Order: sequence, then C-alpha cells, then structure tokens
Amino acid sequence: MTRNTLVLLAAGGSFALLAGAYLFQAMGYPPCALCWYQRYPHFAAVAIGVLALAVRGPLFPILGSIAASATAILGAYHTGVERHWWLGPAHCTGSGLGGLSGGDLLAVEGPRIVMCDQIAWQFLSLSMASWNAIFSLVLMVIWIVAARRSSSQAA
Repeated sequence: MTRNTLVLLAAGGSFALLAGAYLFQAMGYPPCALCWYQRYPHFAAVAIGVLALAVRGPLFPILGSIAASATAILGAYHTGVERHWWLGPAHCTGSGLGGLSGGDLLAVEGPRIVMCDQIAWQFLSLSMASWNAIFSLVLMVIWIVAARRSSSQAA
C-alpha cells in the first residue's frame, strides 16, 4: 500500500469511529466525560490525515500515530474504570455526584447523569471504550507504517 492509501485508511478509521460514536449517541446512548475525551484525538487524527495528504514526509503520520495512541490509552483507561479495576474521575463515577446540587437530585426532570464507571453497551463482552482502544491501536500501527513509507520514499 502507498503512504497516501495508509493515511486515508488511518484517518478514515478515526472518522468511522467518530461516526459510530455519534450513531450510538443518536440511538440513545449519551456519552460520558471519558467517552468525549476519547473523541478528541480522533478529530485530531482526521485533520492530521488531511494535512498528511497535502504535505509529504513522516511528520504528520507520526502525529497521527500519537493521536491514535492517545485515544487508545484513554479507551484502555476508561475500560479499567468501567470494570472497576481502578478509580475514575470523581465527577463521572459512582464516587461523585457529577457537580449536582441537592435540588438537582430532587428534581423530577433533572439533568441526565452519564456515569463513566457503568457500561452502557457491549459486544462480545467488550464495551465501546474497549473497542475504541482495540481499533485505535490498529490505527496507530497503520499511521506508523505510513510514517515509515514516508521516510523510505524520501530517502
């Protein structure tokens, strides 16, 4: 595969993961704070992919691999929070109230709290955070191969 094909595959993979996240959100699975954090590196990877197609060299594929690894790490961390392997942020786990006041807790139509330590959906015993971590690691490898192709083509 060419460098540009790999860049399109990696950036397109991030775009597909974002589209899937928004599809799940539209289906009634609102994201928690950690879910949102996992989306930001994917947005960066898509933008990096556009730049990598316009500018030769390994810099942008390396940045893409960093973005993919960042969201993979966040996905793995979120998985651990969901599985109660470690504590998550107090503002979105059972250990906190998400910044709600007593009036919010007593309100009939109060804000919907999405807890980071609860699994909203899973497939093959893996949550969305787990799948994000797995797919993002694959995207990271694709970005690295694209960076290596950039270096070998420049030589």
